Amino acid sequence: MDEFDVVVLGGGPTGENLAERAHAGGLTVALVEAELVGGECSYWACMPSKALLRPGAARADAERVAGAREAVTGALDAAAVLRRRDSFASDWKDDGQVDWLNGAGITLVRGHGRLDGERRVVVDTPDGGHRVLTARHAVAVCTGTRAALPELPGLAEVRPWTSREATSSSTVPERLAVVGGGVVAVEMATAWRALGSEVTMLVRGQRLLPKIEPFAGELVADSLRESGVDVRFGASVTEVRRDGPVTLTLDGGETLTADEVLFATGRVPATADLGVESVGLDAGKPIEVDDTGMAVGVQGGWLYAAGDVTGRALLTHQGKYQGRIFGTVIADRAAGRELDLAPWGRSVATADERAVPQVVFTDPEVAAVGLSLEQAERQGRRVRAVDYDLGGVAGASLFADGYRGRARAVVDLDREILLGVTFVGAGVAELLHSATIAVVGEVPIARLWHAVPSYPTISEIWLRLLETFRG
Repeated sequence: MDEFDVVVLGGGPTGENLAERAHAGGLTVALVEAELVGGECSYWACMPSKALLRPGAARADAERVAGAREAVTGALDAAAVLRRRDSFASDWKDDGQVDWLNGAGITLVRGHGRLDGERRVVVDTPDGGHRVLTARHAVAVCTGTRAALPELPGLAEVRPWTSREATSSSTVPERLAVVGGGVVAVEMATAWRALGSEVTMLVRGQRLLPKIEPFAGELVADSLRESGVDVRFGASVTEVRRDGPVTLTLDGGETLTADEVLFATGRVPATADLGVESVGLDAGKPIEVDDTGMAVGVQGGWLYAAGDVTGRALLTHQGKYQGRIFGTVIADRAAGRELDLAPWGRSVATADERAVPQVVFTDPEVAAVGLSLEQAERQGRRVRAVDYDLGGVAGASLFADGYRGRARAVVDLDREILLGVTFVGAGVAELLHSATIAVVGEVPIARLWHAVPSYPTISEIWLRLLETFRG
């Protein structure tokens, strides 16, 4: 039996950040990880997916500029792209991450950990043994999510791709079917189409990226179709089978054949085999936490959770944000230090509700923070959406010939501050942090007039949005 001040379950970015902040606050920390330290983002999501997407985006940018366009010949070198992807996934080895943990003074425990009552974790170690860890102050669950697969006849035998296979495949499928219309679906359709796959998207609903402003999904759908992707809305899969290729049967009886099929149909919290029942929680459900990260419904104030497993904001950077705050909270409570619980205080994750930033790395890129118009209206706020054609900004026309894009700011009319901002267009990801600062800082529009954008850059969109609002 080993005793630590804090035991962290899950060694992804969220768990690493929480462990580091708890240790920086003076506590001893053990981090339990069953797979690779660095987690989903490092090996099967953020890093490899963006490495797959970047070459296609670079080529597309060049093709939109006269002079550079004529220099672009031939297809992407798929083998070179996959080699570069592998390097960004550290060839699926976690030596560097382990070195960081050791340097930070955090104890790594390899194996599958599960809760076993109050402040107690049992780890099934790789050698077939068991190790019992107890926590003096807190156990923090940072185990993330896993891909959700529908219950379909024949699915298990088909060996479908999830996001893991889609980001780590060593070969380019000739034909790829993508089931879903969210972020993973559109990004992987973009990446594999650029690498030469014939891609068909089967979207059960009527729009892509349904949680973002509607025009974002419309522009992305248009671009996917122009690239050669067959985007089908209102398409539901009723059965799949594999006999060499994969055959998908749709709800109208039509069949589709592909070499691989990616089911990008959502995520579920990784709590099914975590022993949460031993502390009165439901297996397979998110762990609800308050704004300090403490689990709701667990007596004693010792159980915390952070990241995707909480269901608050399923994004790596948001999980890291929670990890930093909640790790500090654990250390402060252990030391008897006073917490700062006011909105935007150092002890609460206020941004989870008011200012979550997200980039979708399609072509065009989608970058959004805060509330959409629909979300703001649903909350009963008095708001106005201010829209502008990004292609009308001088910097955008220099960036690409025939630049297409759109921007929207959602303005709180009572306070004249921004509640949300969305950009769609090539290169807009780097605009997002300015919008995030404006939303988090609740910067009055009157003050934003004095934030002068450099000319001629795409950031001049800020001036155009303010001018449109003032009329």
